Amino acid sequence: MSSIKQAPWQADALLLLVTVVAAGGWIFSKEALVGMPPLLFIGTRFLLAGLILLGFSWPALRRMPIRRVRRGLLVGVLFSAAIAFWVLGLHYSDHLGESAFINSLGILMVPIVARLLFGDRPPRSTWVALPIALLGFALLSLNAGFRVEASQLLMVCAALCFALLINVNTRVVRNVPALPLTTLQLISVGVVLTGLSLVVEHQPLALSPSILSWFMASVLLASSLRFFLQIKAQGMTTPSHAAVILMLEAVWTALFAAWWFGETMTALQLLGCSLIFMALLINRWYWVRKVLLRWLPGGNPSR
Repeated sequence: MSSIKQAPWQADALLLLVTVVAAGGWIFSKEALVGMPPLLFIGTRFLLAGLILLGFSWPALRRMPIRRVRRGLLVGVLFSAAIAFWVLGLHYSDHLGESAFINSLGILMVPIVARLLFGDRPPRSTWVALPIALLGFALLSLNAGFRVEASQLLMVCAALCFALLINVNTRVVRNVPALPLTTLQLISVGVVLTGLSLVVEHQPLALSPSILSWFMASVLLASSLRFFLQIKAQGMTTPSHAAVILMLEAVWTALFAAWWFGETMTALQLLGCSLIFMALLINRWYWVRKVLLRWLPGGNPSR
């Protein structure tokens, strides 16, 4: 019996909820950034979220060897770079839907980074998907008038760092349980970026009750709850199966941005985002097919 067939439907439901909460996090963050400098916002957000998860992961952390704790914190420094690029890209972005699809390129970059750094051989589907994704990104750049905007470049850097982070997590800290590892990385990001903000950011705070509400929604829902549910769901299914469902985050983000901010897409933006999403589906086609067969009536995922 395949691992996909063993994965309960509860895992799919939780992962789908994770994508909705994560997409909501884009809205919460964009609203909170109106009154907070980007690095201070993301640093304090992750620090508080890490401290909340610490209450759940403390028993496991106490039993962990110090070398594993140190590795988790060090990998968190790489996570800091990824999330710093992300929040700066979000800060400068005028179109959340487009940014979300560019950020999702990190999924496609994972096997490519593995090839460059660790000599792994990417599946054939990656080489089919890559030119389609590049064409999609080129169309998004054309929409800006034959130039790459700062927000687009920052999101590409974030995607590359996330791809590197995923590779490092699967190799350097593979023996660290997911919840303690997430806690260590969130705290590491919080300390690094909050400290960096105090040095380089001079934007004044404008902490109105509305800004504080968006900030706390980012901490409690988009960070603490999102990672807790994601860790729980990923423990109930395979990583590749989970990755297929998590790709929906970009779709939800575009829909939420259209609803909340009234965003619309030009024909070039819509085509570019569609090509990027098509590339992600091609890259994960084996697992996409498994998921579809499992969800369709009478489907047999073992075929």
